[in-house]
Amino acid sequence: MPFDVNTAPDTGVADSPPLLRGETGQTQRRAYAALDLGTNNCRLLIARPARGGFYVVDAFSRIVRLGEGLMETGRLSDAAQDRAVAALKACAEKIRRRGVWVSRNVATEACRRASNRDAFVDRVFAETGIALDVISPEEEARLAVLGCRTLLDRSGGHALVFDIGGGSTEIILVEIGEGGRERIVSWASVPWGVVSLTETELTHFETIEERAAAYARMTARVAEHLSAVREDLHPPCGPEALQLLGTSGTITTLASLHLGLAHYDRRRVDGCNVPAAALREVGTSLSRMAHAERAALACIGNERADLIIAGCAILDAILAMFPAREVCVADRGIREGILRTLMRRDGHRL
Repeated sequence: MPFDVNTAPDTGVADSPPLLRGETGQTQRRAYAALDLGTNNCRLLIARPARGGFYVVDAFSRIVRLGEGLMETGRLSDAAQDRAVAALKACAEKIRRRGVWVSRNVATEACRRASNRDAFVDRVFAETGIALDVISPEEEARLAVLGCRTLLDRSGGHALVFDIGGGSTEIILVEIGEGGRERIVSWASVPWGVVSLTETELTHFETIEERAAAYARMTARVAEHLSAVREDLHPPCGPEALQLLGTSGTITTLASLHLGLAHYDRRRVDGCNVPAAALREVGTSLSRMAHAERAALACIGNERADLIIAGCAILDAILAMFPAREVCVADRGIREGILRTLMRRDGHRL
């Protein structure tokens, strides 16, 4: 069912617990927080409204691998929960220290799948005061588009927005109508993300041939699921007229490598346009490297050296099915979408 990005209802905000609301500051200067607990990362943004947007006053990001082992057991492991709770305690401290007026804290695919998610949500609230809202794939897609909307070409046509997560990948077909207003035409949640797909294959091989074969198998798994939803996502325009916009650690990392950056620089990456062929070439090159070679790259490091291959495979499958000339890279997404929603509810024009 098509729906407007800006007017679709939110869940879990109006009934936020009193602990997440404060009385500090004037309305125009209130701080807002958006927390995204994914399958791989825990991320927080705290921002204040500004003319035409907002400015970030604090941020937090930590790899927690909440979904580690989830495919095998169907449960969030004790170790994964401990890592996530430790990160959430740090977030709660930032929220308190900044005198945040209202916060929305969402959890995505790992919590959607886990049989013990309710116990985990209860534990998080008891130990941190953070009330997690386990959102649907549809709400996740809407927030991702809302967070990235300012990077879309407002002249009209269609855009395909994709968000490669830890446990799933959201793909959204957006129609840009008169006045640049976005409408989600269709969307799909592919049950492969960098953590879940990595767990289907060994990540350490001795030969290039073995690495290439593993990469091909991962790409084929994603392509199989994409084929099942292709008709729903296929735009009426040709691939040359379709805007592609990607958001995730995978695509920002590949863009950094394409640009030859010695270290990650959001100012250079966010909003840049990269030829689709170049992204696929970088991904193929990484898939042939040994783990230690990838870990030595400044924009990857040891924590991402195994997961990046699955991300490249997912991106490769998307670009093969939707062969646009270039991809706009976004270092923004769900958290920015949450902040825009919260601030608009308080009457700020964003």
